[in-house]
Amino acid sequence: MIVYLIRRFGQSVLSIAAMAVLVFLGVYAIGNPIDVLINPEATQAEIAATTARLGLDRPLYEQFGIFVWNALHGDLGNSFVYGRPAVDIILDRLPATMELAFVALILSVGLGVPLGVWAGLRPDSIAGRTIMGGSILGFSLPNFWQGMLLILIFAVLLGWLPAGGRGETTEFLGMRVSFLTLDGLSHLILPAINLALFKMSLIIRLARANTREVCLQDYVKFARAKGLSGRRVVLVHILKNIMIPVVTIIGLELGSMVAFAIVTETVFAWPGMGKLLIDSINLLDRPVIVAYLMLTVLIIVTINFVVDVIYSLLDPRIGLSEMKG
Repeated sequence: MIVYLIRRFGQSVLSIAAMAVLVFLGVYAIGNPIDVLINPEATQAEIAATTARLGLDRPLYEQFGIFVWNALHGDLGNSFVYGRPAVDIILDRLPATMELAFVALILSVGLGVPLGVWAGLRPDSIAGRTIMGGSILGFSLPNFWQGMLLILIFAVLLGWLPAGGRGETTEFLGMRVSFLTLDGLSHLILPAINLALFKMSLIIRLARANTREVCLQDYVKFARAKGLSGRRVVLVHILKNIMIPVVTIIGLELGSMVAFAIVTETVFAWPGMGKLLIDSINLLDRPVIVAYLMLTVLIIVTINFVVDVIYSLLDPRIGLSEMKG
């Protein structure tokens, strides 16, 4: 197990290093932020001074060396627009994105697993077919379109929920959160549902497929033959055995929710990292873009590592098979 974890940790470090190279080249080799940041009527001397101050007059390889050295010390540069450390700006927005992602994940799992198990136990029933039909819609509808549809129905036509923003926040564990206030919770509902719909559909289909497979196993048939109640069979024998692949998907999807909450945050004006990224791209604020991408990569790699650990604890054969391979 220790060898397996060390190998996984090494792979995570290599992934972060490879993504650092790709992120730097992809961001710093495209566009010229001076064209956006400086007054069009500025003199050549002013342009040269601004370029030198931002370090953009140095060769690309030298900029990369400085970037790596500073990144190892937790410094990803100062924002061209805000004049503050890019990491601090990202961390200011991180709680809003993480709150949105976790609430969406709770909705996805809390509704997706029971609905998937129900559809797997009764695949030919009206409820089972309806659940699977709904999951197809969740896969098919564009994220931005369903977001605007939610706003139209629940904010404009019915007036039940606000259309955007984060609402009132309060401090919790040193962070500003909105789910602990009534106003903040009302602002959180629509973007969380919008972000959760696709992931919920994925979990429904995965849970249904695994439930159908587990129901055919001999130990489930034997449990039913012993006269165990249907509830006990489902909770002890079926649910426990479908959770290994579900846990893996949940971990991966949490990372993707954090990374791809951009559309939801833009549609609902949610003040998270995704909206900040869009604003920074429009302004060519390279340090903020790089800080966002690197932090997102770090979050995803960390989540994947934790999922691997949980996966190996749920099924120790995985670690053994990795060591044999």
